[in-house]
Amino acid sequence: MASTTTNDLKNGMTLELSDGLFQVQEFQHVKPGKGGAFVRTTLKNVRSGAVVDRTFRAGEKVERAFIEKREKQYLYRDGDGFAVMDTETFEQSVVPAATMGSAGNFVSEGASLTFLMFGDEVIGTDIPASVELEVTETEPGMQGDRVSGARKPATLQTGLVIQVPLFVNVGDRVKVDTRSSEYQTRA
Repeated sequence: MASTTTNDLKNGMTLELSDGLFQVQEFQHVKPGKGGAFVRTTLKNVRSGAVVDRTFRAGEKVERAFIEKREKQYLYRDGDGFAVMDTETFEQSVVPAATMGSAGNFVSEGASLTFLMFGDEVIGTDIPASVELEVTETEPGMQGDRVSGARKPATLQTGLVIQVPLFVNVGDRVKVDTRSSEYQTRA
């Protein structure tokens, strides 16, 4: 563990505190007219997702957690988890659906993912801003139905249902924004 001071905090930095693993969302150095300076932070619990506000004295030492990024390949859905294989060691493991979060809606079999690891524990995934997925089910577009901006529901290969324009058909590949789960364009 590397020790750092609260003066060196940055957004996205992960800290190992006495009550868990936290990622810095925001921080603000405050120097009041009277008294000592302090650092006001907003921290997100990496495991539970809870957001807390915490105040530290300026210069206070905190433990910085070492987060490793590891490349793994998604193999198949296994009950309440995702079976993945480490691309370096070829070791297989099951990542719980809760740990995958919304990333589980955007991964197809054979896709490569970057996992955030704290020791041997998977604490999150790093997915691209957009992915290409195939439409497996949707209503056919009617000839002459060209209303501007009209949408219809479409089920993608991962089971995710999104709203797409009327011209999108079964078998088409579409680009989906992973942050908002919205259709971007036909691929």
